[in-house]
Amino acid sequence: MTSREYPQSVPAGSTDAARTDEELMRDLARGQQEALGPLYSRYAALVFHIGVQSLDRTAAEELVQEVFLNIWRGSTSFDPSQGAFRPWLLRLTHWKILNELRRQRRRPPGDDAEDSISELPDDEPGPDERAWQKEHDRIVLSALETLPPKQRQAIALAFLEGMTHEQVASTLQVPLGTAKTRIRSGLQSLRVYLAPVAASLLGLGLAIVGFRYVQNQVALERDERALTLVTTSELVPLRLIPASASVPAGAHANYRGRPDNSLAVLTTELLPSPPAGSTYQAWVRHAGQWTSLGTLVPNADGTARLIAENPELATTPDAVEITLESSAGSALPSGQVVLAWPAP
Repeated sequence: MTSREYPQSVPAGSTDAARTDEELMRDLARGQQEALGPLYSRYAALVFHIGVQSLDRTAAEELVQEVFLNIWRGSTSFDPSQGAFRPWLLRLTHWKILNELRRQRRRPPGDDAEDSISELPDDEPGPDERAWQKEHDRIVLSALETLPPKQRQAIALAFLEGMTHEQVASTLQVPLGTAKTRIRSGLQSLRVYLAPVAASLLGLGLAIVGFRYVQNQVALERDERALTLVTTSELVPLRLIPASASVPAGAHANYRGRPDNSLAVLTTELLPSPPAGSTYQAWVRHAGQWTSLGTLVPNADGTARLIAENPELATTPDAVEITLESSAGSALPSGQVVLAWPAP
């Protein structure tokens, strides 16, 4: 089984070491995704060390990923006026451990931890929810039968047996990357299979349970890979800058992708709201061919994050642009170029 190695504290002489945790969280909340890397370097080993005191090694490794996914997604919820980052991180870690122990029907050592568990909300499903779960299981099991044997086996181990990706790889005696590929491909096939089933039974409200389950698993697995991408310190993002004087000078975006990886992350900062009836759409160009990454909806502070997956993204693009298109989006870039790389 492959084990992760977590970086230790950032060297004292580095640039990032001069920035406080709270400053990094402020930057992360503003859309500067690169701020997550130093936080991961400082605290991944600590989170793992705390987790392994109560969980097995595999669960502790999963804990690290879950904690930093929460930090990445919920950076705007951190309020430095309510306390420093480190205690906030430790509370989040402790809550995640308690939640996992409860899920495993275990009790952590110590009366205080047991009291904390008793205060958690009751997650036991009621009769209606159990009925929905039974129907959901039937639908998903039926969908599993449509998969190739290797994908079906990997999916069953991961989501019916509750194994981690590392455990699946060990059980199947294949490399970790192979196990992840089988799970990802299987999930995508299930999503396609379940879409018409969900549509036909939507009035009954049953098949949609299985459909959402698959959607959530696909999104979670994708977000984990995106987190790895933005925390890779040696990866230099492509920086998009204003393409005309009408765009605020401070507005910019960062595109992160790497060869042989079909996933890319695009983040913006200080991007103004689009005019009424318009939307921002992101594009990459390879050998004259434009591929849409999707549309962007900036927050009030101009930040936005777009995670895209496409085989074309496994190659470094010749150009990256954000354009203003009609609210319905466009098949090809046709509107005003707002941000661009290389520099216009």
